[in-house]
Parts: sequence; structure tokens; C-alpha cells
Amino acid sequence: MGRLIEQVLKFGVVGFIAFGIDYGVLMLLSQVLGMDPVLSAAISFIVSLIFNYLASMRFVFSHRDDMSRTREFVTFLILSAIGLGINELIMWGGVALLGNSALAVTAVKVFATAVVMVWNFVSRKRWLDAGE
Repeated sequence: MGRLIEQVLKFGVVGFIAFGIDYGVLMLLSQVLGMDPVLSAAISFIVSLIFNYLASMRFVFSHRDDMSRTREFVTFLILSAIGLGINELIMWGGVALLGNSALAVTAVKVFATAVVMVWNFVSRKRWLDAGE
């Protein structure tokens, strides 16, 4: 149980930093540059994904011996694409419901992040972690 708690805490730190990257890019694109918030959310998600892969596989999850790094990365991308789909559906519905003000986009993004965070941890633990 101690290892799981440590892993969740590390996942939280990596996720917090990834969220900062994601949110910063989202706000830059949607609020400063005036891009559509849903498109901005997709771009910011992808940018944070690169950091998240590198940090997650180095500090949170242990590499499985039965999986090549290429397969690991492809699996990470597939799981993340599902997370992106969840993120986009929530952003689309939330912006449609609440509008695209900075406060509304922030509230929707926080909710979307919480949902995707649960998906990411559970799916990566299941399909990527060696469980050492």
C-alpha cells in the first residue's frame, strides 16, 4: 500500500506540473491570442503530453520488461488520446454551457483535468506499469 501511495503522490506532482503547462498554453492561446477554447485545449493538452510522458515513465511508473520503449510510447499515446477525447468532450460541453470567459474556461478545464487525471492514472497503472 505504501508504494501505491508514493506512486499516487509522484503522479500528482508530475500531473500538477503538466497541468501548469497545459493551463498556461490554454490561456495563452484562448485568452491572449483569441483562439477557440476547444482547439486551444487540444493544443495545450498535446504540449503537456510530451512532458507528462517523459516525467511519468521516469519518476512514476516502472518500465515493463515485456514491452519495448516504442510499444510503451504507443500505448501511452493511445491512452492519452482517449484522455484527450474525454478532455475535449468536457471542454466542448462546458464551454457550450458556461461560455468562453476566462473564468468559465478555467472552471471547465479544472473539472476536465480531474476526470482525465483519474483516467490517466488507472489506465497507465494497468497497461504500462511493471508494478515493482
